[in-house]
Amino acid sequence: MDLEAVMQELEALGKERTKKIYISNGAHEPLFGVATGAMKPIAKKIGINQALADELYDTGNYDAMYFAGIIADPKAMTAADFDRWMDSAYFYMLSDYVVAVTLAEADIAQEVADTWIASGEELKMSAGWSCYCWLLGNRPDVEFSADKLASMLETVKNTIHDAPERTKSAMNNFMYTVGVSFVPLHEMAVETAMAVGPVEMKREKKKSSILNAYENIQKEVDRGRIGFKRKYVRC
Repeated sequence: MDLEAVMQELEALGKERTKKIYISNGAHEPLFGVATGAMKPIAKKIGINQALADELYDTGNYDAMYFAGIIADPKAMTAADFDRWMDSAYFYMLSDYVVAVTLAEADIAQEVADTWIASGEELKMSAGWSCYCWLLGNRPDVEFSADKLASMLETVKNTIHDAPERTKSAMNNFMYTVGVSFVPLHEMAVETAMAVGPVEMKREKKKSSILNAYENIQKEVDRGRIGFKRKYVRC
């Protein structure tokens, strides 16, 4: 399938109601409003195709950009490729759920995520912290440096309340994910989350969200899910 054929199939799957939901979360035209589950049959037909993924991502169409993440070949992408994708990710559903997810399957994931976290730019920082969440929730604990993650928890404790809004959310998720999925630092993550307390995330034209990593970790403790790892990062 070429770019035109994929775009036609995506357009046919678009729903006005889904489109409105995406727009309310920050998406803007062009987009069709395709439910992510509806993309699976097309993805099966295509398989992994990095060249097509790049073409789709470059359209600037939200649904095409999302689909690009599904068929991308993360191991074939360089740090420059990820930076290019990141530069076009104009809201959090792209930065955290397309770019960060794709990056999490690359061998260079941690080094790219580290540069984004250090960038001082809201969505890059958000994607960097989110990438660590996807990594920690999928890869074995031995692939991480406990000292490095401990230092990152310290950074969260000291800076989360003053961070940009989307970055706050990703940092909060990081505390939660370390607490649930990285057993060696479970206790430290719990202590950090307690020290941080509730985090207010302001949202445009919507009520603020109150994030509480401590409460959410405790729910997973009660369910006996500490040490949880998901089999796949991308669906």
